[in-house]
Order: sequence, then structure tokens, then C-alpha cells
Amino acid sequence: MTNPTTLKIERRGPVAWIWMDRPQVHNAFDETLIAELTVAFHRLDADADVRVIVLAGKGKSFSAGADLNWMKRQGTASVEDNVADARRLANLFRTIAMCRTPTVARVHGAALGGGMGLAAACDICVASSAAQFATSEVRLGLIPSAIGPYVVRAIGERQAYRYFQTAERILPARACEIGLAHEVAEPEALDERVQSIVDALLAGGPQAQAASTELIRAVAGRPVDNAVVEDTARRIAEQRATPEAREGLGAFLDKRAAQWTRIGG
Repeated sequence: MTNPTTLKIERRGPVAWIWMDRPQVHNAFDETLIAELTVAFHRLDADADVRVIVLAGKGKSFSAGADLNWMKRQGTASVEDNVADARRLANLFRTIAMCRTPTVARVHGAALGGGMGLAAACDICVASSAAQFATSEVRLGLIPSAIGPYVVRAIGERQAYRYFQTAERILPARACEIGLAHEVAEPEALDERVQSIVDALLAGGPQAQAASTELIRAVAGRPVDNAVVEDTARRIAEQRATPEAREGLGAFLDKRAAQWTRIGG
């Protein structure tokens, strides 16, 4: 990527770390951060050498949501410009949520508004015990619209009715209870916990992981009717015929490491 000004991209072997780097404003969103995050996820997801993408924030916060100066500018923009800007934000969350590469949010501090949306859009969320989440938009007379599909997917419709309207702070233990965070770790153990999940991801077949995320999207919220049964049968049949599956089964039977762990680990 060409010299992003709001991000730092760190490569650790097959793992790409995207660090939001606006600590002076708690990694709040503006036009530039939105654009650079979108490009970063697109490019890293398309890179066959990247097995896992970790999203993190520099400074005290993961992301405090929207930069209020940016929001104020959009409030006075033309309708056409306002809609175009909102589309770019919505596209960012969709880009993250639709990655074929596994994505992990490392949440160490405040994840408010759009910051909570980033955590929800990632496949996996690991939170520090010092983290805080909130869909805080109603406190500003706004709604959590762009992040809505991903937060509702994470916490469910019933919990969304509460938190979208109250904007209450969600502490890490509660975030785990409602499905927003997968793990909570003490601040000094956060990176170790993230790394353990990264290691687990690197042990899986990358094509199988991508196919697994597509499977979730295909069956989530659908009744188990004949069409779903047929679709799932075809998916496993097709996956079993892939070179990756043959390698994985062969490695298991031969009691050796699969090829992708030697490349990725």
C-alpha cells in the first residue's frame, strides 16, 4: 500500500496487522481512515501470502467511532455528498465482513459507535478486560445504521433493541455474554491470547476456512429445507475433491504436519 497516513501495516510472516494510527483522536473515523482501511482490507484479502488479518488500534483506544468534525462536515453537505459518504462507510464494514481471509479484532480500549462496528464486522473479537463497547449514536441524535447489520449479526435482534436505544456501555464480560466478543484477557495477556487464536487459524486449511465462512453466510437464518440440505451436501462433496482436502486427510493419516502449516507457520 502506498504510504497510508492513518494506518500502519505490519507483516509478521503470514499474518498482517492493520494498526489504526490516529491516537490523538482515539482512532476516530474520518474520510481518510475509512478509505485507507477499505483499501488495506481489499489488498490484504487478495494477497495469497496473508493467512490472517488482525485489526488493532494505537494509543488508548481501539476506535472511538466517528470523528465529530467529520460528522459535522457531513451534516452540512449536500444530500448527494452525504449519501455518497455514508455509502463509503457502509462499504468499509461490508469489505471487512466479506473477507475470505480470517479477521481478528484486537480491542484494547474504547470501541464506540463505528469502533464497535469494526469489532462486530471481524470474524473474531478478542477484548481486553479494560475495553468498553457501545452503540453510542443515539446520544448524538444519530443511528448505528452502517454498523447495524454486523452488530445485529453479532449480538442478535433482541439485544440490539436494548443497546441501540440506550447507548449503554458494554463491559467485556457482558460483551462475551451477548456474543460480541469471543474472548476477554487482562491487558498484559491480550497479545498472547490474540496470538493463540492466530496460531489456531494458521493450523487450518486456508481454502477450507474460506469455504467455511461462505457456508455460514449461506445457511445462517435459513430453515433446514431441501435446498439447504442439497447445498450443504454439494459443498462438502466439492471440498473433499480439492487438493487441500487430500493433503489434509493424507497428513492426518500419515501423522505429519499439513503442507499449509509449514508454509504459514
